[in-house]
Amino acid sequence: MSRLTSLFAGSLLGSAPGPRDRATEGIARLRFALETMPGSRKYVFAPSTRAEILSELYDSFWGPYAHMFQPASTASLPMQTLLSEVQIRHAFCGAGGEEQSILGRSCGHIFVKGESCYRCKDCALDDSCVMCSRCFHATNHTGHNVTFYIAQQSGGCCDCGDPEAWRHPIGCRFHPPSPEASSTPTQSTPRASTRPLSVPFALQDHPNRASVPPELFESMSRTVAYALDFLLDTLDFSPDEPSAPRTEDELKMQPTCDPLTKDLYAVVLWNDEKHSFDEVITHICDLTGRTREEASVITNRIDEYGRGIIELGAYTPHLLELATTLSQMDLGVTVRRAYDTFREQTSSVIIEWLLDLTRSRIGLDTLILREVAAAQLLLPRRKDISSVLSSQDSTKVVSEMKDPARLDWMFLYHTRLWKKPRMSLKEIYVSVLTLSHDYKLAVAVHFANVYHRIIDSYLLVDREAETSIKYFALQLFTVPSVAEHIVRRHSIISRLLAIITAFFTNQIQNKRVLFPPDPTAEIDVDTFPFKSKRFMPVFSDLRYICHNVTVQRLIAHNHDFVLQFAKTCQLFMCINPNKRAASNHVEYETDAWISVFNVTLSLSRVIKVYGEAFAHATAEELVRAITTVMHEILMVCTLADARLDKTKFLPIEFHDVTFGEKAVQVVHFDVLEGWISFHHSLHWLLAELFKHVDLLDDDTLKEAGFDNIRQVILRNASDPAVLTLIDFPLRVLAMIAQIRTGLWVRNGFVIRGQLLHYRDFMLRELCYDQDLFILQSAFIMLDDPDLVLISILDRFQLLQWFNGDMNHAAYEGPHLSNMVEEVLYVFITILSENANANKMPLVAAVRREIVHALAVGPCPYTDLVKRVAERMVDDVCFDHVLREVTHFRAPDSTADVGIYELKDEAFDEVNPFFYHYTRNKREEVETILKARLKKKTGVADPVIVPISLCAREGPFRVVSLVFDSPVLLQVMFYGVDNILEYTNNMNASPPSAEAILDQTLHLIMLAIVERGAHYAQLAASRTFEKGRDLIDIMCSLEHHPKYTAYKSRAEWILAQLEMHVPHGVRSRRRVTSTSKGKGAKNLEDAKKRAAKARQDAIMKQMKAQQNSFAMNLDDLEDLDEDDIDEAPEERVTYGTCLVCQEDLDSSKGFGAMALIQPSRLVRRNPDGSNAYLNEALSAPTSLDRVTGLPVDNTFPPVDAEARDAARPTTSTPNDGFPAQHTRFGLHASICSHMMHLDCFQVYGVSIKQRHRAQGQRNHPESTSRKEYICPLCKSLGNFVLPVIPPSDTPLNTTPFSDWIRSAGITILKSKPDPQLDALQFKTGTGEFVFWAAQDSGYVTYARNQDTAEPADWHKMLDTLIVITKSFSQQTRHLRDRPEPEPSERGAGIYLPEDLVGYTIGCLEVALRGTGSPGSLVVDQVSETQMRMLRGLVSNLTNLAALHFKSRPDEGRGAIRQAIIKRLLPEWSRTSLTSLAFPLLLRDPLTILVETAAVAPDMLRHVLVLLYHVCLARTVIGLVYVLNKARATHTVPASRRSYSDIFGNIRMFCMSVVRHSPVFEHTADIVFEAFGEARVEKLLYTFSLPFLRRAAILCRAILPSAFPTTVFNDPDLSEYSRLLRFLGIPPLSELPNHDTLQTALSGWCAHYGHSHAASQLNCGVALDYPSTYRIARLPFVLDSLFAEEEKAMVCQRCKTVPVDAAICLICGTVCCMQSHCCKDSEPRDRGECNMHMRECGGAIGVYFLVKRCSLLYLYAGNGAFVQAPYLDAHGEIDILMRRGRRQYLHNARWDEVRKTWLNHGIPTLIARKLESTVDSGGWETL
Repeated sequence: MSRLTSLFAGSLLGSAPGPRDRATEGIARLRFALETMPGSRKYVFAPSTRAEILSELYDSFWGPYAHMFQPASTASLPMQTLLSEVQIRHAFCGAGGEEQSILGRSCGHIFVKGESCYRCKDCALDDSCVMCSRCFHATNHTGHNVTFYIAQQSGGCCDCGDPEAWRHPIGCRFHPPSPEASSTPTQSTPRASTRPLSVPFALQDHPNRASVPPELFESMSRTVAYALDFLLDTLDFSPDEPSAPRTEDELKMQPTCDPLTKDLYAVVLWNDEKHSFDEVITHICDLTGRTREEASVITNRIDEYGRGIIELGAYTPHLLELATTLSQMDLGVTVRRAYDTFREQTSSVIIEWLLDLTRSRIGLDTLILREVAAAQLLLPRRKDISSVLSSQDSTKVVSEMKDPARLDWMFLYHTRLWKKPRMSLKEIYVSVLTLSHDYKLAVAVHFANVYHRIIDSYLLVDREAETSIKYFALQLFTVPSVAEHIVRRHSIISRLLAIITAFFTNQIQNKRVLFPPDPTAEIDVDTFPFKSKRFMPVFSDLRYICHNVTVQRLIAHNHDFVLQFAKTCQLFMCINPNKRAASNHVEYETDAWISVFNVTLSLSRVIKVYGEAFAHATAEELVRAITTVMHEILMVCTLADARLDKTKFLPIEFHDVTFGEKAVQVVHFDVLEGWISFHHSLHWLLAELFKHVDLLDDDTLKEAGFDNIRQVILRNASDPAVLTLIDFPLRVLAMIAQIRTGLWVRNGFVIRGQLLHYRDFMLRELCYDQDLFILQSAFIMLDDPDLVLISILDRFQLLQWFNGDMNHAAYEGPHLSNMVEEVLYVFITILSENANANKMPLVAAVRREIVHALAVGPCPYTDLVKRVAERMVDDVCFDHVLREVTHFRAPDSTADVGIYELKDEAFDEVNPFFYHYTRNKREEVETILKARLKKKTGVADPVIVPISLCAREGPFRVVSLVFDSPVLLQVMFYGVDNILEYTNNMNASPPSAEAILDQTLHLIMLAIVERGAHYAQLAASRTFEKGRDLIDIMCSLEHHPKYTAYKSRAEWILAQLEMHVPHGVRSRRRVTSTSKGKGAKNLEDAKKRAAKARQDAIMKQMKAQQNSFAMNLDDLEDLDEDDIDEAPEERVTYGTCLVCQEDLDSSKGFGAMALIQPSRLVRRNPDGSNAYLNEALSAPTSLDRVTGLPVDNTFPPVDAEARDAARPTTSTPNDGFPAQHTRFGLHASICSHMMHLDCFQVYGVSIKQRHRAQGQRNHPESTSRKEYICPLCKSLGNFVLPVIPPSDTPLNTTPFSDWIRSAGITILKSKPDPQLDALQFKTGTGEFVFWAAQDSGYVTYARNQDTAEPADWHKMLDTLIVITKSFSQQTRHLRDRPEPEPSERGAGIYLPEDLVGYTIGCLEVALRGTGSPGSLVVDQVSETQMRMLRGLVSNLTNLAALHFKSRPDEGRGAIRQAIIKRLLPEWSRTSLTSLAFPLLLRDPLTILVETAAVAPDMLRHVLVLLYHVCLARTVIGLVYVLNKARATHTVPASRRSYSDIFGNIRMFCMSVVRHSPVFEHTADIVFEAFGEARVEKLLYTFSLPFLRRAAILCRAILPSAFPTTVFNDPDLSEYSRLLRFLGIPPLSELPNHDTLQTALSGWCAHYGHSHAASQLNCGVALDYPSTYRIARLPFVLDSLFAEEEKAMVCQRCKTVPVDAAICLICGTVCCMQSHCCKDSEPRDRGECNMHMRECGGAIGVYFLVKRCSLLYLYAGNGAFVQAPYLDAHGEIDILMRRGRRQYLHNARWDEVRKTWLNHGIPTLIARKLESTVDSGGWETL
């Protein structure tokens, strides 16, 4: 280490000549290269230029020591490559791996854009302290409040290991604390503060220091120094902001560092966040003549780097015109000499190189290169800066600072740079900060020295504020020791206050805030500063600094801080005042109040922190601060310092007021006539100071030389002064009462908006609560509380009303009552609110707020925090207290959110008159509490007795004595008496009577609870109007007939008073006699009996009417039976038409609304994959039962992180299914709603009209694709399906063998049918051409010559053919079955297979893993789906009939015979037919569909044959699959389980393959390797789906012939149940069926002798047999980011996407809305759309990782939907704005899967688009 120290010293003091000379040579070469490069490169900066600059820099940097930086295998750095990249690639000395743990050293990991970072509120000292993913997972945060963020830009660093960042040691195993560290920097002043900070600091505690030769150290230091100087020399001439010169002279007069002043100029376009990519690309194309591709490249470069050259030339008029045009579009543009621009680009490469050095190492030493860079940054520039002094700004900087370091200049010139260099520099600075605490302190000092200049640029100049160096303050000002140092030594608080003063008083010249400011300048809220949105971070910086404990101690102990801050607050006193518009409405409502509120609320947050600092003060220091603030307030309020506008604020005047027997002098002011402001910042500061009641206690004050707080006040202010002081907040309270009452309505929304902000739940504690507390504090500032009470009544103008005079000059009717209600609310609040008076601990205050917020009713977390002050929600204790007082109800269903409900015992703490309650809330809470008490005590009308809330010690203990005031007693008396008088005189209650009585009685009850006997004596002795006292009034109220609701409270009050003044109460209280009470009770009972009798009579009458109706109905039925022969046929109706509302019956054609969509849902089992083979071997016995382990629906999931960590790795990304193993088809669905065909045509016309009328809208349907939206349920549709009732056709009951025999005889007897032969495929498959979607022989209804036939079914058939033909033409490449050429008949999709069979397959797949005992899969299919299948099959029937119109049976017999020929092997192989295609290569379900269409009666017999076809096909497929798999990697099976179903499995399998020797040999090998048990299990698993699909089809076509069978054995397998249901004999009975054996032998022989088997290319692809699932997402969302670089890589561009989208079908990661991966088609589709075509076909389902939302795509449209993740509170967090960790919610996740499985995505998107009218495309939603 001493060697390193000497090297540093050498670099400063000089070293041996040899190394310096050699270093000088390297510098000379570098200087020559950089100086001559612009000319030699003809001012064009190409990628090779960057490579050359980097090469020169590295060569100069390391000289002959390159081997110390690179691995031995690398002779030199590859072109365009950085040193750190090479070191990581070759793992040079551990680069790229985990860093070694070093005791006492912080992590310092620098976040890159997109990286995850964590913050634990329980552990972190403040919001700025974060951890990287590695450190977070290495520490224990169980039960803590953890938030998770994605770094939006690089530059922040991990604070793990930094003792100043955490409340307590967090125990990271990677960053253990140093054993000798006995104190943190927060506990002592840092050593660095006692010596010059510009000297580099050697790090003595790092174990891996490299031994650096002096020559190398010299060359490194000099190269970095030169590079920095070159950078600064270049930026000396750069402009502060991008602005185009207006004239040619102005262009040429620009400062330049070009010695030749060559007239070659570059137009540079700068990045911003206002304009879109397309907009900029279009402008560049139009103005420069470039192609769109070239413009796109330039635009992407501008976005990535921050700026780009769009034109280079010498013809200045053209360049100026170009720049001016772009400037007018509000784009940042500069025109500068090409030499200067070239040097600036060179400078950006230098910055990139410097950043690379901070990421690189020498050997194991990761610090040395950062130390070299830091040392040179902290030294002055090595050149004569006289050239810099040509700039006035620079001259001022040099005069302000002595020997400014390079770092100072870098901070100042930061605004002259652009996006990427800026972010790189911030990362360099952070890397310096993490070196050591000394370096952090040094950087902070330099930053503080130029802070005011940085703020200037940020507020007034900087176009890209988000990359401003100003935000670097967060890294420095939040460190306690750093903050203390720069406050103590560099007056940063004073600078900030001066900046605020100068900025808001508009002291701005030449885009600079004047420093120091003129203290006499005034504020104008209509000027630029208030309209700027950038001022808030300035207040934030001040708050960050003042929040540090070390700084708070300085503020408390140094009076100057309070004085300076009070002067700043004084600026904002009473700004933007309001005056009531009495007669005319305000014509022009300005929005200046919004800006003013933003400013003062930002200031009030600083006031809060400033006030809290005095917790560290002594009593004497606090008293001095209070005195100072009171003095400043009085100076403003009395107009002594001319701060207020004297035309609006008049001098303070007093007037005499008599109230009852009390005559006093109070401030004279009329709220209805005067000007009043909401903003009293000094009062808010005074309120914060008064909250330190522990320092204002009498005993504490005596130690400071004062008797009590009253004496402190009297020394500096008289009673009139105190009244003046409190009057301004009092005016606001009176004003808001009048606004709420409706007296300020003519002022418009402006005044309502201010009120809403002022009393907002989250903001009120900063302003409204402060004003109330000032009023409460008046009781301790004045000896006579009556002065305060009368001042309040006078300001509310209610003295007369509480003197008994109910007529009012200003208030009328409801206004008067409402004002009384408002003033009583103020009285209750200031007399009972005790949080500040008792200095309630924050935990208790948070508990109180949560309890009262939830007492109204349970609510989600987000709603709860809106009801609580922002400061409390942000505190670490909030979530812990929440868990203590509530029960959390986790969300169950997809629509649920987490709900917090109050524990029962917490209701005991609820005060219905809590001052944050509105009147409505108070009434709700009172009802809830009474209901609870009623249930608990059994009392019918319980009384809620107030809790004693007044302070018992401290200065505010005098507040309880206010209840002894006769003035307050008079308020209570007339509060009740006026209501009773009005009611008695008018025989009606006055407005707000209930609220006034509620509040007055609560005040009386409070007085009794607080003062008991004293109050009782006063109430009994003090008489008012007509000699009555309070007891008289309460006695009247007790029995008043209009106010029985208050009887119980009046009784309680009188009972309590009676305990203290028994005679006074008993003598006047009217006691009802027992007999009267009994009579009343009897009267009540009589009323109940009469009501019961009326109810019985009504019920008796209704019963008689029902009996009469039933008798009449029986007569009608008898009449129908007698005339049954004459009655017409019963009319069957299917509901009403959606359009005309008429019945849907046979009188008029109608159909169901249906949708056909292309699908790739059905999966093939991947070959050669043991994982999928093991799934099949482990598949459940029955798919019609809920499969798998019981789902744990606990939320948040238990051990979620451990389960994520234990998740096994899979061969596919995110455990998705490979997209190449899917089968294409068409899926049909209906929405169950129907419409007449005529009405459908009318509806179609209306859709087209809507499209024409809303031309810019992204409509939910596409008319070009024949789509429409169901008018009722908004489902998407594109064709009309006929509605067919279930068929009652009986099944053929002929025994199977006889049926086979008779079928053969029938074929022999039949004549050749050339017409049918012509309609079959020439390929010999046995398929029919008329069932092909593109069949050229199809005749539409419009072209049909036979007008006699019914038209309706033909019209509906047209809609089907149009859609399927369109899909067929577009998807030939997705179908692998042999098809005729498009010119031949039968081309295209084969409807029985690709539509009907595919739809049945999809239905079956969706039902896997669902069901209940006692039911089959067919019982899970809805009647709507059954109706859809019947409709589809009827369309096939009609298609066939069109070709056999002349035949009576419409060709069914001929087609039936052709199907039988296909099935019987003797006809498949004779020369009489052309069925050369093996039957085993056809899908058996397709043939079953064909049979259902033309011969449903023979379904069962055909099904028996096709089942055995399916078994044979499965055996062939299994041999092929198992031949590629390894038996050792599959799940073992010890014994056979299904021998009762399959019998001799080996014999059957070998009989299938015996006709091909190669195949037979392969089968032998398979059986030897896997054994019979596993083969049997696989045969079971792969053939079960066929039985399920066949069952669905049979039930849909002939429901009466296939009823659900009752099975006695509940454990019977699904396979056995389905065989019995379908009437199929199990394979084990095959030896008993000769006909089946013969057929099976024929099929297998045909297949075995065909070409397919000879090459072991079986041609049979097995469907995936297990339950379908989508790609797997982690239980904890942030687990996706832990290994982001490894897991989330886009396969197209091979990078980690900036915005990643995970395909939930196959698990592939795509770039979301990125320009790196997009289609070249005109619409510029992104990668999600591109991948959709390869994976889901027409649909896509993506999880957008960083947006935390789902993206659904369908055919060019899409929708963003809530993600299946919820945070710990059970709420969604789209875009992760709240940052809470999120967990997978099972119900929502399952809903995503069901939407995909049920093909619900098109309809979901359509419904989303239908509900929104947009003009920018769905992507903007």
